[in-house]
Amino acid sequence: MAEVKLTAETRTDFGKGAARRIRKEDKVPCVIYGHGAEPRHVSVNGHALLMALRTPNVLIKLDVGGKHELVIPKAVQREAIRGFLVHVDLLIVKKGEKVTVDIPIHIEGELAPGGNLLEYILNALPVEAEATHIPEGVTISIEGLEAGHTIHAKDIPLPRGTSLAVDGEDAVLQIVAAQTEPVEEEEAEEEEAEAAAEGAAEEEGAAPEGEGGG
Repeated sequence: MAEVKLTAETRTDFGKGAARRIRKEDKVPCVIYGHGAEPRHVSVNGHALLMALRTPNVLIKLDVGGKHELVIPKAVQREAIRGFLVHVDLLIVKKGEKVTVDIPIHIEGELAPGGNLLEYILNALPVEAEATHIPEGVTISIEGLEAGHTIHAKDIPLPRGTSLAVDGEDAVLQIVAAQTEPVEEEEAEEEEAEAAAEGAAEEEGAAPEGEGGG
């Protein structure tokens, strides 16, 4: 995995007001932590950081006042509607050490005919890998799989040097059966229910026998 070089500025102002001012300058408030060091509050260019985060678990060589740290994003907060970065936690890592991260799951192939559905139990796979060699993801083939099939964590081929950070028996994906009841039958049932309801309404509204003028 290639390193992305970014520059950070130390910040001493905290709170929501300070964070808003930082974001107005197209910067993102961040916290650097790990390896027993005191957390450090910094700001990073917003566009550069956003581009870096397009790579999951990106390895960042961060220049903080001339001192370089290797970090990976550990928690990313985004604005709910527009999606801009609100805050990022950056974890210090060292070459050779293992870290636990979630890596993307990529799907290839087509399910068996029949309109069955693919259901994600996990949206990403937790793994343990060397900090400077984190896989960009894993690929799972669903070619020809039928309803009722489950793919467990242990079934997924992992890159060399990577191990599972979850139980191998944990379900990751499963194939679920498509709806078997024809639409025509549903419509017929709805029509029958409507007719029954109308009939009941007519009976309630009818005048009792024997009433009327005379």
